[in-house]
Amino acid sequence: MRLGLILLLCLLNTGCALWRRDRAEPVENGPREQKAEPVLKPSEALKPDSQGIASPVSDYFYMRGTYFQGKVDTLLRIDSTGATAPDGTVVSGEDDLGLDDVVDQARMEFDFRMGERNHMRIDYFKLNRYNQGPLPRDIDMGDFTFEEGDQFRAKIDWRMLSLTYTYSLFRAERFEAGLGLGLHILEMSAEGSEPGTLNREKDSEAGAFATIAVNGAYRISKRWAVTARGQSLSVNEEGVAAALSDYHVDVQYRWRKNFAIGLGYSAIDIDLDVIDADQPFFFQMDTSGPELFFRASF
Repeated sequence: MRLGLILLLCLLNTGCALWRRDRAEPVENGPREQKAEPVLKPSEALKPDSQGIASPVSDYFYMRGTYFQGKVDTLLRIDSTGATAPDGTVVSGEDDLGLDDVVDQARMEFDFRMGERNHMRIDYFKLNRYNQGPLPRDIDMGDFTFEEGDQFRAKIDWRMLSLTYTYSLFRAERFEAGLGLGLHILEMSAEGSEPGTLNREKDSEAGAFATIAVNGAYRISKRWAVTARGQSLSVNEEGVAAALSDYHVDVQYRWRKNFAIGLGYSAIDIDLDVIDADQPFFFQMDTSGPELFFRASF
């Protein structure tokens, strides 16, 4: 009895083994066994995935919030109505009108990568200043003359929205550099008046200006990178002479994959000289200084 039971168990085990082996055998139309993955060499296995390292060279979008402390130099002249030659006084916004010569500004900047090499950058700059105090000297502004010691109320507003397209002519694992065009939408307003009187002069202008742009980025290591950009152009046509330049360089530390902090330096220069039948004027503003920024990207 025991011998028969042992023989029966052996037959059952043999049958089950043959059945499992038969199910494992490939058939013509059945599922195939997975092929083994290629074995990586030790040098390839230890090699870091450089393309997967987050950096300005690989980001497809970023938003940068910046604290900008800039030193400002402003020259302004508003000529009388219908003047065919300059007849107003060139005044310093800081020395003559008492406007702040150092400003604390918050700025925003966005960049979109379209495909692998196309970039569209958007940034906005706004600077509004106001002061009231006695004039240190006589000035002619527009159709009025303001004398030394007069209480004078000065206000200068400047806004600039920049849209810049660049194409990366050079793009490698750690480095990217491109060339493109920028379009700047400008708005300027200057006002001077003597409180308590009708002596008030105001001029405002708005328009668009184009620049030639270059940009570059270099990833120093997994967390450190350097970026730089610049754009500039000057034109001199009948009745109008204008120039604009905007430069920026920074060093940034990749704190997290999608977040970076950094220090930079920016400079913006604007020169505008208009002679027309309405009201000629001259405006020049240079602002430059250090930046501290926070950058979010993916």
